[in-house]
Amino acid sequence: MAITVDPVLRVQDLYKQFGDEEVVKGISFDIPEGDTLVLLGPSGSGKSTILRLIAGIEQPDRGRIWLHGRPVDHLPARQRNIGFIFQSYALFPQMTVEQNIAFGLKIRKVPASAIRAATGRLLGLIGLAEHRHKHPSQLSGGQQQRVAIARALAYGPRLLLFDESFSALDAATRVNLRREIRSLLREFRLSAMFVTHDQEEALELGDQIAVLQDGMIEQIGNPSEVYNHPRSEFVATFLGTANLLLGRWWNGEFELGTWRLPSPQDSLKMENGQAVKLIFRPEDVVLSTHPAGPPQTLGSGAVESVSFVGAYERLVVRVNPFSTAANLDESNGHQAGLPLTVTRPKWEANRLPLSPGARVWLALKGYRLLPHFVLQDEESVERVAVGQPRVIDRYTNGAGI
Repeated sequence: MAITVDPVLRVQDLYKQFGDEEVVKGISFDIPEGDTLVLLGPSGSGKSTILRLIAGIEQPDRGRIWLHGRPVDHLPARQRNIGFIFQSYALFPQMTVEQNIAFGLKIRKVPASAIRAATGRLLGLIGLAEHRHKHPSQLSGGQQQRVAIARALAYGPRLLLFDESFSALDAATRVNLRREIRSLLREFRLSAMFVTHDQEEALELGDQIAVLQDGMIEQIGNPSEVYNHPRSEFVATFLGTANLLLGRWWNGEFELGTWRLPSPQDSLKMENGQAVKLIFRPEDVVLSTHPAGPPQTLGSGAVESVSFVGAYERLVVRVNPFSTAANLDESNGHQAGLPLTVTRPKWEANRLPLSPGARVWLALKGYRLLPHFVLQDEESVERVAVGQPRVIDRYTNGAGI
């Protein structure tokens, strides 16, 4: 007989309203032992409010919160045994590093010898033993963050909550600290929740990612599932860069002009003639100088721009699905058709160098089809597809927008 283990945290049907605005709407999820959940979404999506409800800083209007199978939504914050790492670190400026770490143990009346042992061990763990007598103002942002984490770990919390805890750090420190924290969580088998709008942070830290919009979860799953199999346009475009093209469904295929793409196996079944969105990542496009590659070939196009972006090359390629070749619009000097964003790793860019004006063939390694819910004032599928192509980019210098 299988043994059922309660998750560390269970949130069920959580609601919260401030004034006339409902900011959390029916949120439910579990966090298993030792797992990390990242709440990812834009400002105002309800991420921090959910964290504060779990911590006990705010009280829900409806819904339940369990820790290790015990309801805690009626308990004050100090009785929930949850560690909260704030965006501003919330260190006591008049206390030393050692005193800040020991604070939670002192108010719990832990014996002095146990406090000394715990603070010594944590100072070694965060690599700040030689800074134990310094004050927060004498530390860097990354060092202050380490002290805040050590203070939260000191009293053995059941769960750690991080509220945009890396946003004030420079890029290099942020990356290094994320990896250190991930290592600490695994070493102690601790469960954690992170709130962020940084997609790279979400992908690196999360065993699960919950993408939020307007107080609701759009999709929850492991990073690969959410990134590669988005269930909505919002998820596809908030977590990374995505090309979106509007066509129609006909006999199990996506149609746009001369393009025909078979429906992936996990696509929803739709009606003939129904408007449908083709969504694909820039890295899922294969470029070549002849019509070869995966069977899902789109056709030919012209390179409009090439940018070097560190680890990869980004191109804009203009294609015209209503013609066998991209047409030059002599009136403005630009290629007619749809601009698609394509990214290539350095090795591929070196193998096939391309410059603006080059002719290329495009094929897709992967894509998603989602039903498009047409607005009443929207024009025909063909007109919208040609006149309003979209490339949604939520990825700027390693941070979500």
